[in-house]
Amino acid sequence: MTLTTLLLNIGIVALVLTLLTVFVFKKQKNILMTFAQHFAGSLFVFSGWVKAIDPLGTAYKMEQYFAEFEATFSDTWFSFISPLFPWLSEYSTGFSIFMIIFEIVLGLMLILGSRPKFSSWAFFLLVLFFTALTGFTYLTGYVPSGENFFHFSSWAAYDPTSMRVTDCGCFGDFIKLEPRISFLKDIFLLVPALFFIWKHSDMHQLFNKKVRSLTPILGTLALLLYCFSNFSWDLPHVDFRPFREGVDIAAQKQIEMDAQESVQVIGYKITNKESGELVELTVEDYLARYKEFPKAEWELEQIKTEPEMEPTKISDFELSDLDGNDVTENILGQEGYHFLIVSYKIPYTSEQEVTMMPDTTWMVDTVLINDSISLVRSPGTITERSITTETYEFPTRFMDRYAKLNQVLEAAEAAGIETHAVTGYAEPAMIDDFRHATQSAYPFYVADDILLKTIVRSNPGIVLMKGGLIVKKWHIRKLPAFDEIQAEFLK
Repeated sequence: MTLTTLLLNIGIVALVLTLLTVFVFKKQKNILMTFAQHFAGSLFVFSGWVKAIDPLGTAYKMEQYFAEFEATFSDTWFSFISPLFPWLSEYSTGFSIFMIIFEIVLGLMLILGSRPKFSSWAFFLLVLFFTALTGFTYLTGYVPSGENFFHFSSWAAYDPTSMRVTDCGCFGDFIKLEPRISFLKDIFLLVPALFFIWKHSDMHQLFNKKVRSLTPILGTLALLLYCFSNFSWDLPHVDFRPFREGVDIAAQKQIEMDAQESVQVIGYKITNKESGELVELTVEDYLARYKEFPKAEWELEQIKTEPEMEPTKISDFELSDLDGNDVTENILGQEGYHFLIVSYKIPYTSEQEVTMMPDTTWMVDTVLINDSISLVRSPGTITERSITTETYEFPTRFMDRYAKLNQVLEAAEAAGIETHAVTGYAEPAMIDDFRHATQSAYPFYVADDILLKTIVRSNPGIVLMKGGLIVKKWHIRKLPAFDEIQAEFLK
């Protein structure tokens, strides 16, 4: 679905609600205001709902924003607020849930006309917040790598690869919008936001005051339970991500790689570094005239054909062992069923222990005994040297998850089903200590943590695969006994 299709559908819903308000409830004061209420409210309810399906997705996106804001503000006069962002990142899940519920409840309040003045200002402030996020995402495309966002003199031509956050997450993983489109969407929403503030007295109000007051309260409680059910107690009930059940990672990755390889260079954009003059040439013309554009004076950019399909996170599916050797093909090419245990992060604390060891320097003398020379070894100086070792401690709660998991995997191993685990990049010594601490009798690999967060919204999460095909995924709290897995899935 595209944004245009979505907005048309939202518009149809808003029109139907407007007709009901006018002809059935007879509550409208200003038909334009009524339509705007229903349109903005329905849009917020939908965009909040697709994020409520996967609250962790929004939390991970906010972590990216907070990290970039910390880096951006640390080099400015506003550096004093930089420490705020790591703190917010620690509570990104709670922040995400609050934002999602607030968005949906505010949408319901607009539709019902509940507390017009409050809902008008709340809508304006939330749209302003979204505009700041999407604007930052889009405008960083003008900021070359290594430059600060607020160093406006260093801004250059727009380059999508320079963007600090690749998409805003406005509709979760349901629709991935181009950052410029997201930004323009939020600019557009500022129009009804200002209209609401200006004419909030013209807002319609449906039902009685008691219903309008209870709906946000009950809605908040219901949404809170729904959000928790989609990450704390189970996986999202709808999976919009590329690693959904039934997807063959190996086959899809090959398709995406082929699509990228089929991209062709059809021309060049050549920009003069001094004057900014832009010249566009076909490949043939450039090859005939390339001497006119020395690299010292001109910047070259390729013009390429669009790929047959856009790459997804599946293109980034790469695993390596603790020595850095690529094992992706081994995992995806494995025959039969196997388990992939995904932990995007192993939480731990560490301490360094310093042990003092005596270090003796020995002296060797030659001694003449009965006309023969003997070598005599004797201690010389004795010094102490320090040996530093790092010890790791892992949270009991996290260890318990692996204890539960390993009971299932031991039964799977007895049935001939292999297991592999993958975690985010970390010190091999820490990972090896964790493997021994949990008595996990299977190899651990490493991969990018964002990739692992995309595969499954649980830490650890369990993926049953057949070759490169994803058969089933489980949240750690919902993992059944191996007998049940065997009866239902291992066919």
